[in-house]
Amino acid sequence: MAEHDELHTDRPHPARVYDYLLGGKDNFAADREAAHRGLEANPDSRIPPRENRLFLRRAVRFLAEQGMDQFLDIGTGIPSAPNVHHVAQAINPRSRIVYVDNDPIVLAHARALLTGDPRGRTDYVDADLRDVDAILEAAASQGALDLNRPVGLLLIAILHFIGDEDEPGKIVERLLAALPPGSYLALSHLTGDFRPEAWAQVAEIYRRQGVTMRVRSKPEIERFFTGLEMVDPGLQVVPAWRPDLGDPTEPAPSDAQVSVYGAVARK
Repeated sequence: MAEHDELHTDRPHPARVYDYLLGGKDNFAADREAAHRGLEANPDSRIPPRENRLFLRRAVRFLAEQGMDQFLDIGTGIPSAPNVHHVAQAINPRSRIVYVDNDPIVLAHARALLTGDPRGRTDYVDADLRDVDAILEAAASQGALDLNRPVGLLLIAILHFIGDEDEPGKIVERLLAALPPGSYLALSHLTGDFRPEAWAQVAEIYRRQGVTMRVRSKPEIERFFTGLEMVDPGLQVVPAWRPDLGDPTEPAPSDAQVSVYGAVARK
């Protein structure tokens, strides 16, 4: 199969649109077009990816500080340092990280860039979030993760690309069921709570180009954490989840500008 066909550069991919909105260069014309149309519907569309990345790093740092040394990051996207292994291995060099994504360009970068501390381990699984069995089997069979020990499951800005027909709640349940007590779930998700009309337009733009986007309300997102013990401060718009101290270099974005909820919870 030709590289162009394999990458499907004629239609947008969430990982590459996200890369473009973060200022990256690993994207194609279809990704940039989707991003620009999204920006027309919501001029603040660059803010959610930025704040989401900051939340990811704070969540991983928190988990590593709790002693978590295994991470399963599903929907990792195109690498944007510092990545999960940078944050986790800075605290515990023996940390093991498995990245999962289903875009060939992410796979190419994973092979080249996701090299961590030799005392730990970083691996990549080429799989779709909906194929839970394939993800778990690969993570275990490659020897990267010991599923008999607690794992930090990272579902960061991925579930809003899973429509209700694919039952995202059951996907989360199945993943968590395979992990032992003491594991954690860190999750973030786009919401239309603050700007419903703008996000409905963005979702429609993606839909027309073959990409599912399902922004959800806070109660809907809270259901992904059913049966887990929430870590304080619970489900928050992501800048409010354990923000770093220090003087910000620019004014903090509003909840409406961010439109992403995030939380960490323990099994």
